[in-house]
Amino acid sequence: MTSDRPGDHQFDVIVCGAGGSGLAAAVAAAQCGGRVVVLEKQPQPGGTTGIAVGSFTAAGTSLQRAAGIVDDPRDHAEDAGKFARAEIEARNNEPLRAWFLAEAAATIEWLESLGVSFVGPSPEPPNRVARMHNVVPGAKAYIAALQLALRRAGGQLLCDCDVRQLLRDDDGRVVGVRATHNGQPLHYSAQRGVILAAGDYANSPQLIAEHNDARFAAIEGINPFATGDGHRLAETAGARLLNMGVAYGPELRFVPSSQRPFQQWLPVGGFSARAMGAVARRLPTFVMRAMIKRLLVTWQHPENALFDDGAVLVNRRGERFVDERRWPEREIAVAQQPEKVAYIVLDERLIERYSRWPHFISTAPDIAYAYTADYLRLRPDVAVSADSLGVLATARGIDASALAATLQTFNAYAAGMCDDLFGRSGDTASLAGRRWMLLGPLKAYFTTTEGGAAINRRLEVLDASGDVIPGLYAVGQNGLGGMILWGHGLHIAWAMTSGRLAGQFVMGE
Repeated sequence: MTSDRPGDHQFDVIVCGAGGSGLAAAVAAAQCGGRVVVLEKQPQPGGTTGIAVGSFTAAGTSLQRAAGIVDDPRDHAEDAGKFARAEIEARNNEPLRAWFLAEAAATIEWLESLGVSFVGPSPEPPNRVARMHNVVPGAKAYIAALQLALRRAGGQLLCDCDVRQLLRDDDGRVVGVRATHNGQPLHYSAQRGVILAAGDYANSPQLIAEHNDARFAAIEGINPFATGDGHRLAETAGARLLNMGVAYGPELRFVPSSQRPFQQWLPVGGFSARAMGAVARRLPTFVMRAMIKRLLVTWQHPENALFDDGAVLVNRRGERFVDERRWPEREIAVAQQPEKVAYIVLDERLIERYSRWPHFISTAPDIAYAYTADYLRLRPDVAVSADSLGVLATARGIDASALAATLQTFNAYAAGMCDDLFGRSGDTASLAGRRWMLLGPLKAYFTTTEGGAAINRRLEVLDASGDVIPGLYAVGQNGLGGMILWGHGLHIAWAMTSGRLAGQFVMGE
């Protein structure tokens, strides 16, 4: 759905990208009286925000106070540094991240004023107190509320519009963009500024190979449309790009369900959504955990402990093709298999082991843990169990004899190492009469990338000398400014906070 007037090309603010950060920037600028247009390459808004779980992590919020939690953004800034590995965290822009976290609570209040509802907060160690706020019913609520707010404020959204070039005047100021809409070239001018909000580059083989590792080029991004368009635009304007070699992943994840997740059937805007949010806040904790578990089996990745305990990774031909315990060779190898997919095989010992705490298939730390029964119940598209290996293989179109030969060989190898990972004490004679479980298909994915343009605290893009590129702003994954935002809920928080502030700053607020 669009609200476009293609003939009107004069604006105060142009926003490139209609994900969470772009829509937030557009709404904030329009609320300040700006004439705003959002140009979105895809047929509909949403971006990576629209397919996320939607957690928003912040300190000093009203929901925390209602729960009796006393918190401080300075404590949050300290705790945020405990999620990433030391060598990754060493690359963080600490002053910028601390500034952002001090602004995050105000962003939640702003979003609530637009009709977004949250429940929580929920704990996520190593955060010392509960800070994770979960949007109701899911991340599309952000997109629905922001899109409605943009329309109310008089802003425009033009989809199927691909921004190809930034336009600059003789003084080097960014004054507009060149784009194509339905194949037709168009120029849009911006009197106050252009805001880059085009998402990350997790699905750009070229940028991944250039800045990370050429072996990763075949690994896809969670969002197939996250191709680094904003980063390329920033670079052509002379922007300094930071942390382009830092990415979250690659990691194994189950392919998304072909059916709409349950929360996408629920209202995401208007009175119904606000009412549902009010009800959700009063639900017992076990009910909320059950809701989160449904999201968990949709979006989270299988724990590496599965492979340490002996789970076997096979391809569609039933072949084992890599040492499952080696990262990232495991992910690289998966991306080289037929259709880039693989399956995890569990025998009866592992099925039982991963049926209860402390052994779980996937987790949102300290919130919900998903076990074998959860996957069989909630994700039958990626989980199947049978007492016959042949039935199991047939259910997923895998050659049963090849799979049996693979497992027999693996079991013999494990027994020869005096550590039979299938629990058979060296007995490799038969695979019959045992219960089996197959998890998959799964693929290797990059979740997100941490590289982005250097920015100041007004979200203005900086060049290699640290000078402002006049008229150019960057938000969300385009404007990470050297921050490391590992841990649930920080990327959404940054997307919304940077968008809110950039929209105000570009309008002189």
